[in-house]
Amino acid sequence: MQVSTIGLDLAKQVFQVHGVNAEGAVVLRRRLRRPEVVKFFSMLPSCLIGIEACATAHHWARELSRFGHEVKLIPPSYVKAYVKRGKTDAADAEAICEAVSRPSMRFVPLKSAEQQSALMLHRGRDLLVRQRTMLVNAVRGHFAEFGIVAPQGVRRVGELAALLIEEDATTLPPLARQALRVLLAQLQALDDQIANLEAAVIASHRDNEASRRLASIPGVGPITASAIVASVANAHQFKSARHFAAWLGLTPRSYSTGGKERLGGISKQGDPYLRRLLVTGATCVIRYARRKAPGEAGWVKALLARRPARLVSVALANKMARIVWALLVRGNTYQAPAPAATMTAATT
Repeated sequence: MQVSTIGLDLAKQVFQVHGVNAEGAVVLRRRLRRPEVVKFFSMLPSCLIGIEACATAHHWARELSRFGHEVKLIPPSYVKAYVKRGKTDAADAEAICEAVSRPSMRFVPLKSAEQQSALMLHRGRDLLVRQRTMLVNAVRGHFAEFGIVAPQGVRRVGELAALLIEEDATTLPPLARQALRVLLAQLQALDDQIANLEAAVIASHRDNEASRRLASIPGVGPITASAIVASVANAHQFKSARHFAAWLGLTPRSYSTGGKERLGGISKQGDPYLRRLLVTGATCVIRYARRKAPGEAGWVKALLARRPARLVSVALANKMARIVWALLVRGNTYQAPAPAATMTAATT
């Protein structure tokens, strides 16, 4: 019997396949080794294939799409509700097959190899930045053991490194100097590698028209803009700007029942990297707005007057996310709102 829908459970070596026909009857249960997957699906007639979204799912979706199959990626949390009992690869494949056929199911857009490559630059840079922070904290802590403390900031660590150049100084013992030289050399190497990756990200940003348009938003720089463009394949998949902000986890979590609406903190769903970039950019905008006149700061200044700064950062990040969606959908650039005094003079 012809297979119409397939649930494919991915793994490193052993893949599980569960297929049903148009009437929903099970017609296929099979385990495949990794080298057998492409050959098996190349001989199947075109059908709908469901895969849980994961690190390798986009690669397999692109591979199977070459044979005429319709491949859809499902968030793993949405598949879990269809697992009947226990945890096996066969049960997972059956649950994926059931979930992909639901008319109300939400799917993850397929990323191209170019998008994944751009995101790899961001993930690599983010990893190196975390490693640099660990090294900076270690260097500061070791110097503090001998009573030497430098001001805050990554760039101020150079003041501690200058102490090692003074070979005749007796502040640090020889063994401590040897250990700190290794850590500072590793820190310098990380700085150079981070600079190389940032240069690649900025070059990719300049070559992308959509990324350049997003960078016109206050608080959105080349890194944030290129990360959003690489993560969002098609902004039209979101029904509205609020749906895009909710996808980033920047909208309040709702817990409402009995006709009573209760809104808590932000849901923190979606990509934490994009959310962190937007909140960091919003914090920079707030820092700049505090130095401007009340009329020029506008919405941010008014919100700061009655809410804590960190809450305002998240609220502004939510607003920035909605502006990002509007620019991606409409294809225009950011236009700063006119000051209230200018608008009043124009109307009169």
